[in-house]
Amino acid sequence: MEPSGASPPQTTIWRQLQARAKPLLSPKLGSRDAEDKKDRGAGIFKKMKRTELAVLDRVISSSQPDLLLSGGSGPRREKPQKPPVAPLAQTHHKSSSLGSASLEKLAEPPRIAPTASGMYKLEVELKRGRDLAVRDRGGSSDPYVKFKLAGKEVFRSKTIHKNLNPVWEERCTLVIDCLSDPVYVKVFDYDFGLQDDFMGSAYLHLESLEQQRTIPVTLELKDPQHPDQDLGSLDLSVTLTPKDSPVEERRDSATMLLRKSWKRSTKQQQSLRLSDLHRKSQLWRGIVSIALIEGRNLIPMDPNGLSDPYVKFRLGPQKYRSKTVPKTLSPQWREQFDLHMYEETGGVLEITVWDKDTGRRDDFLGRCQLDLSPLPKERTHRLDLPLEESRGLLVLLVTLTASSHVSIADLSLTPLDDPLERREVLARYGALRSFSNIKDVGLVQVKVMRAEGLMVADVIGKSDPFCVLELNNDRLQTHTVYKNLNPEWNKVFTFNVKDIHAVLEVTVFDEDRDRSADFLGKVAIPLLRVRNGESKSYELKNKELTGRTKGTIYLEIDVVYNTVKAALRSVVPAEQKYIEDEPKVSKQLLQQNFNRVKRCIMVLISYGTFINSCFEWESAQRSIISFVLFVVVVWNFEVYMLPMALLLLLVWNYVSLSIRGTTDTSLDTMFEWEDEEEDREDKEAEPKGFLDKLYAIQDVFISVQSALDGAASYGERVKNTVTWTVPFLSWLAIAALSSATVLLYLVPLRYLLLAWGVNKFTKKLRDPYLIDNNELLDFLSRVPSDVQVMQYRELKADSGQSPSKRRRTVPS
Repeated sequence: MEPSGASPPQTTIWRQLQARAKPLLSPKLGSRDAEDKKDRGAGIFKKMKRTELAVLDRVISSSQPDLLLSGGSGPRREKPQKPPVAPLAQTHHKSSSLGSASLEKLAEPPRIAPTASGMYKLEVELKRGRDLAVRDRGGSSDPYVKFKLAGKEVFRSKTIHKNLNPVWEERCTLVIDCLSDPVYVKVFDYDFGLQDDFMGSAYLHLESLEQQRTIPVTLELKDPQHPDQDLGSLDLSVTLTPKDSPVEERRDSATMLLRKSWKRSTKQQQSLRLSDLHRKSQLWRGIVSIALIEGRNLIPMDPNGLSDPYVKFRLGPQKYRSKTVPKTLSPQWREQFDLHMYEETGGVLEITVWDKDTGRRDDFLGRCQLDLSPLPKERTHRLDLPLEESRGLLVLLVTLTASSHVSIADLSLTPLDDPLERREVLARYGALRSFSNIKDVGLVQVKVMRAEGLMVADVIGKSDPFCVLELNNDRLQTHTVYKNLNPEWNKVFTFNVKDIHAVLEVTVFDEDRDRSADFLGKVAIPLLRVRNGESKSYELKNKELTGRTKGTIYLEIDVVYNTVKAALRSVVPAEQKYIEDEPKVSKQLLQQNFNRVKRCIMVLISYGTFINSCFEWESAQRSIISFVLFVVVVWNFEVYMLPMALLLLLVWNYVSLSIRGTTDTSLDTMFEWEDEEEDREDKEAEPKGFLDKLYAIQDVFISVQSALDGAASYGERVKNTVTWTVPFLSWLAIAALSSATVLLYLVPLRYLLLAWGVNKFTKKLRDPYLIDNNELLDFLSRVPSDVQVMQYRELKADSGQSPSKRRRTVPS
């Protein structure tokens, strides 16, 4: 029954809502009386109101990234459409106070969702910590900070060593899709080789933050198990802003996407992954040349009152570590290296000094920072930088230079294909500019066109390949081509050449969303072997570059360089790579290195055997020719003949290679033989047990041990001859050296050499059964080594000890 006080607008609202809810009602609804209709209609109105509020709440709390960023490959399932809220409110603008107020409230845009997508960009600056907890035995800690969101780690700061009030000054940008999820901040103490110690945690609640404004925040650290304990605080600076276009958000090292569905864009954006911003993030705006000269008055860390210092440098993502100078407080490094300056780094060079300790964690000696922005460019600055947290200083030479031509372009915009630009490049590296800017040797342009038949890296039978180009420490990369084993990049990369002997390394990786990239293949191309303008296919190799892997990459390379500059740079120290793989213990690598040394020694032995065969008259014709040649050369010998002999050797080899071709299969045969040996060892090792493998390793170590023992023994025998360990042999050496001195003073050297040669050549003729020998090695074999001296030393008897203890006495 309809209420008597009901107004016509309310009746209209009720009827329209009843029409919207009619599909949900029973078919027998119309047979009921009017009062049941009105009661059920009012209930449906309330139910629909709650439903619309829930829908609106979901719109506010989630941006539905699956609809915005669907993969594009395969059919897309559309979600069922909900009744829109705003049109529903507009149809009832003439309702009474109750219905109009309720529906207009639904149509009013919410205050906490200023954008339609509901995505937010959270910029967090981790400034410093105050009065943090002590976790190390020395009364300090090595803190670092982690940010977690929705259970996933989205940021980790650097570690500040031995400091309870650390200053980080690090920034990170997070993409947030739900303000109700707080950022979980945790602080840990870094322990080398052990589990890191917990130093406290706190929550950063996002709903209470004012948007589009930078807000300073102080987080009090607490331990959930001990809430009353004071663990210090963190100072942050937080900015929360609505994110207008999450589809176009670039994924880089400073931005971490929190949804897996955000990690793939549409097909069109996949092909355009290398945007202008991506290119600029790879290109550097200048070069910082740093010469680490020395350190002064460093603090001692070792029990002997000294230290073994080395220095770490960090400029943005780049790192460099100097060599270790042992046992000194005033080290002399004399090292030079270059770093790149990017716009994002801020131009602040971070320097830390460490004491090297074997078997345990290295000790921190101090740190300092250098702001590069105020330093004038194209000038060398001598800087004495005092260490901030301890005594001592570092002496550096710093030079800032503008970056030369380094670029990434599409294949249609190839720089050297432009005749005008090519003429400029050729003029810049022409003969007239051979002595200007010696470090700028040349330019290399690499066209990365495509790859074919790559290795399958994903479970779906595809890969997501991208290509990385490295020239010494310069590194550029292409975009990623998703789900393709035959990708086409069609990009052009330009590098500056500082050393014409550098090697261009092109590596193909498979991109993985949740872990590091998988290796697919690699090629190494020395710049001096490049044929300009030749489009060439390169078979991909394994990581060690010793064997073939699956796939082919197509490149076209052009190298333009100045010959005079290249020659001058060939006699200066080569640039060392900042990132080197840590050496690992490998039986195969040990065996390979041992074989390499063995081959070098065998070459010398083969030459010695050939010369000895001439002395032994194994071939009369060869011995006669050698004897006549020896007499002629010694009789007419002059000092200039030494470099001339090496010159003749080089010319002879050049002519030989020109006649038979430049293909040298000796290295291929050598590595194929080693691969066959490894394959055979692997096949034989399948049924072998642990002891058999141990014996195989033992054989290699015994060979190395014997070779080292022989080399050390001869060195010690020479030393013991000089130190009169065996006086008889030392007197004999004095007599031989005195005779040699007198003979060399009275008789010209050529006569002595002729006499020695005639004696060697005729010895076998005079006595066919004479045993060959080397007088010098025979003499040294009589001198004991240090091990033998220790073995021959007599023990002194101690009358106060029993015979059993006397037998166990170790000589001092």
